[in-house]
Amino acid sequence: MSGFSPGRLFLLLLLLLLNLSWTVEAVRVVGGNVSVVLGESATLPCNLFDTTDTLIQISWQKMTKGNPVNGKFITILADKTRIFNAVDYRFKNIGNFTKYDGTLLLSDATLLDEGSYSCIFTLFPSGNFRTDVTLNLLVPPVVTVEDDAPLLGGEEASLATCTAAGSRPPAEVKWIMGSLEGSVRSTTTSTLHDNGTTTTVSSLLGVPTRDVNQRLVRCVVTSAALTQAKSLPFTLQVFFSPTTVNVTERSDNSLECMTEANPAASFTWSRADKSWPQSGVTVVGPTLQFVRNTAGVNGLYQCEASNQYGRSHGYLYVHVTSGSCTVCWVLFSLLLVLFAIGLAAWFFYKSRVQGSISKSREESTPAGMQPVPTEENKAVKLMCKL
Repeated sequence: MSGFSPGRLFLLLLLLLLNLSWTVEAVRVVGGNVSVVLGESATLPCNLFDTTDTLIQISWQKMTKGNPVNGKFITILADKTRIFNAVDYRFKNIGNFTKYDGTLLLSDATLLDEGSYSCIFTLFPSGNFRTDVTLNLLVPPVVTVEDDAPLLGGEEASLATCTAAGSRPPAEVKWIMGSLEGSVRSTTTSTLHDNGTTTTVSSLLGVPTRDVNQRLVRCVVTSAALTQAKSLPFTLQVFFSPTTVNVTERSDNSLECMTEANPAASFTWSRADKSWPQSGVTVVGPTLQFVRNTAGVNGLYQCEASNQYGRSHGYLYVHVTSGSCTVCWVLFSLLLVLFAIGLAAWFFYKSRVQGSISKSREESTPAGMQPVPTEENKAVKLMCKL
């Protein structure tokens, strides 16, 4: 130590400590908080700035749901990367050692990866510098809308249910009710699961009337795990058994059975008073087609409309007149001939009688006076019903 006095040595040590203190204060390590959607890739940033010290290594530690004990799991050296404990190839070094960049890429992130990650730079002669990176997992909800199959009635019931299942953070579920606004309402419940996800269920409540049936509503789900809101349209259904069944004549040779039901009714035709005419009629859904217009198809026909909620019936009596009209036309012709002969005889008789009367009147009637006609016009209507 010759040449250095104690006072001078103390001054040199003080200057060295001040220089190291300034160097430590100037060094910056940048990390940050990261959010990633389940199953996607996450970048864990780690960068060192404002130093010219020699970089010895970059090491990573983690304390996560899958690894609750904080420990080293990756060391990055100038020429290689070492992974400690169980090898997890989902982690990849995407940084640049010479540029003081220790960034990692995590692929296929799971809920067990959520937690705190520490990035540590070892410099010479400054020592260690660290930053913490918090990884948050986002889980998008699985959204479904289900029909609650309400029956037609006058009491409030659940019309439909919208479910946002397994979301992290919890999803928000709303209904757009359209024309039903004010006549229906919603109720929402949430359930927290052991893995940290939440299921949110929203039910649409209202009185199941025919006015509600077939109305369009929309379930809208928003969540931080979704890039945009999910909007699911849904047509409400109110279920009821077949109403009044009407059997009408569709054409000269067919009948049609009509009713209102939800779900749509199925139709069954039968003949109430006789056995079914196998060769005389055919059935296609609600339509009964008469193949032959013979007396064999005469009878009381029943249409039954049914679904799983009930059944209803309608009836129509069918009567077909069979045979030829030749006899009818012959009888009509004979009647016409007899009528013509009778009419001619009547006019002949009438003219004879009037001639005698006129002659006697001429003898008894004073000059200047004329006889008054006494004939009446008559109309004869004939009908042949075929």
